[in-house]
Amino acid sequence: MESDRHIHLILVEDDEVDVLSVKRALHKNNIQHSLHVASNGLEALSFLQQGSLSQPKEFYHNYLIWLDLNMPKMGGIEFLKILRSDENLKHIPVIIFTTFNIDQERIEAYNLNVAGYIIKPLSFLRFVKIISILDRYWTRCELL
Repeated sequence: MESDRHIHLILVEDDEVDVLSVKRALHKNNIQHSLHVASNGLEALSFLQQGSLSQPKEFYHNYLIWLDLNMPKMGGIEFLKILRSDENLKHIPVIIFTTFNIDQERIEAYNLNVAGYIIKPLSFLRFVKIISILDRYWTRCELL
């Protein structure tokens, strides 16, 4: 059974090539979710907190964050710590997309309740497949 649930994707990524890859992969998979791009953690928090001041946590029911860890101004782990301390935002699922396979970062991310930790593939076709799998999974999940 297909789901028609619309997801608000927030891509927190400073690399323009990776942003374009995500956009191309979404298009290639015919995924029509809203996409907001933030180039660092500060920008993403600003975007999210503007809504959290006037919206209850249920407002973020269909939000999903795809987060790079290595960014200027505010990196992914620092962003996660602040996100998880905000009562209205802490329930938003976060999937890490990173180029680095560092055990310490992975452990720290999972300790901050990320929903997944994905190493960015070198192949665009593999990336398209990963995006397709994530979409099928998240559009069928029942979130709190």
